[in-house]
Amino acid sequence: MTKQLTSNNALELDQQDPLARFREEFYLNKNSIYLDGNSLGLLSKRAEKSLLDLLDSWKTLGIDGWTDGDNPWFYLSETVGDKMAPLVGAAPEEVIVTGSTTTNLHQLVSTFYKPVEGRTKILADELNFPSDIYALQSQITLKGLDYHDHLIEVKSKDGHTLNEDDIIEAMTEDIALILLPSILYRSGQILDMKRLTKEAHKRNILIGFDLCHSIGSIPHKLSEWDVDFAFWCNYKHLNGGPGSVGALYVNKKHFGTMPGLAGWFSSHKEKQFDMEHTLTPADDAGAFQIGTPHVLSVAPILGSLEIFEEAGIGQIREKSLKMTRFMKDVMIQELDGHGFVFRNPDEDERRGGHLYIEHPEAARICKALKDKGVIPDFRSPNGIRLAPVALYNSYMDVWTSVQILKEIMDNELYKKYENKRGVVA
Repeated sequence: MTKQLTSNNALELDQQDPLARFREEFYLNKNSIYLDGNSLGLLSKRAEKSLLDLLDSWKTLGIDGWTDGDNPWFYLSETVGDKMAPLVGAAPEEVIVTGSTTTNLHQLVSTFYKPVEGRTKILADELNFPSDIYALQSQITLKGLDYHDHLIEVKSKDGHTLNEDDIIEAMTEDIALILLPSILYRSGQILDMKRLTKEAHKRNILIGFDLCHSIGSIPHKLSEWDVDFAFWCNYKHLNGGPGSVGALYVNKKHFGTMPGLAGWFSSHKEKQFDMEHTLTPADDAGAFQIGTPHVLSVAPILGSLEIFEEAGIGQIREKSLKMTRFMKDVMIQELDGHGFVFRNPDEDERRGGHLYIEHPEAARICKALKDKGVIPDFRSPNGIRLAPVALYNSYMDVWTSVQILKEIMDNELYKKYENKRGVVA
């Protein structure tokens, strides 16, 4: 018989936690438990400080802030990219912090999607986040093609996970480009990026990944795996703030490729202010910037990355796996018979940093959780995402959250809410 889990197990795990000290780095609401870091990470004191420091450079330096101060704005995207590169397993010059997630996707697809006769299609998947699909559809349309025919979406057998064999089978000779998520938001499944990249390159197909749900949660080795390109947001696990500037990776073997969407900051730094009408692109990932850095939106990432450097992505991943395993085990024990279905892969190597569970009353349950001080994430039509984040959540957070959910289910407290999502889910 499996040993009964109690709150003492949570206390013991917290006492043994090598990352426990980082909890004090974040602004935590004492009246709630935050389990939505996979949508928007919490503010850290260091992120706040780096934002105020950059704001002060504007106050004290004016326009000279572009070249003076501790973090000159002209080089800010490169500076932060250098610090972020270890999190994706890339060389510093392969990463640039710029744009938004979808803007960066448009940039990369417009650069690397070059349909020729017989090889005109983009391969994606039916479980990807909608915005990625919107962007791919529009890029195909801009090439004068019909996306109904030229966007191939790999099907899921269960509506939550993808089989890598099915993806590889779809890598046919008419595919020009592949775009896939690193972690599926609907199940927390990690795709085998190394294997998929190898199989794509065997067929002379370029491949890129959306790292929005994996950056800051799991280690990556993009350069070693020879991934062609990737992009991500910085407001989830990296705690860069709402609307934080995104980032992208381009494998150095593609340096020298003219950006599909050229702009002011695509320029080589030493040539940018020559004001010529012929672009001389940067000779690194900086070539794939478009506009001027959003200095005050990049600023919090500087402070946040200090914490990641100290904690180490290896330790973060180890604790994340333990927390999601503990949460699932406690939920199975405490919520038996309440109709919850887990959609995550059970194997550690295939499970990302959040749990995805389903229930017919999911929207109502999420509302009840919020009113009881637990912040979850609802995904239509009946999904509940719970993300115990290694840097600021405790095992006791996990235990307490499940006890609150048990109270809600045992007493049917969710029934007083409408089973309908809010405007923002």
